[in-house]
Amino acid sequence: MTGGNNNEESEDFLYPSFIREQGNIYKPKNKVMDNDSMKEKDAFDVHTKEIDLVNRDRKHLNDDVVKVDFEDVIAEPDGTHSFDGIWKASFTTFTVTKYWCYRILTALVGIPLALIWGIYFAILSFIHIWVVVPCVKSYLIEIQCVRRVYSICIHTFCDPLFEAIGKVFSSVRISLSKEV
Repeated sequence: MTGGNNNEESEDFLYPSFIREQGNIYKPKNKVMDNDSMKEKDAFDVHTKEIDLVNRDRKHLNDDVVKVDFEDVIAEPDGTHSFDGIWKASFTTFTVTKYWCYRILTALVGIPLALIWGIYFAILSFIHIWVVVPCVKSYLIEIQCVRRVYSICIHTFCDPLFEAIGKVFSSVRISLSKEV
């Protein structure tokens, strides 16, 4: 939902927009969800997400890390070539071995690691949401008092001193002359 108030959006509100403009947390988009008007797409489970089985690295997290092909590891310079059949067999062996070892390791270790990483990021999110942000907000509220006292002290003691020093040096005139 954007910040603008359209007539189409205001008709869909169950509650007035001044109560909660972002939407009711129990009813997405503040729509009335009776059994007659509920469509299949409205009953979407938020924990399931359609994943792309073709492009599995949409955000390109591993572009510079794990792109290792046969040509990146084994290369024969000009003048030093093995038999063509050996080169093709080596390429196939490398590629198939890398492919199946990755799949087997993923099958054996992928699910437990996904569980561990899920727990880790859940704990990290919990700590950030329930500990770090409230502590930072509390600190910012408490430091405002210190900031005001510090500002008053600076303006009371330092400003007159610096003004006096400025007035002393304001009457100093420097002239440069070149003697021959």
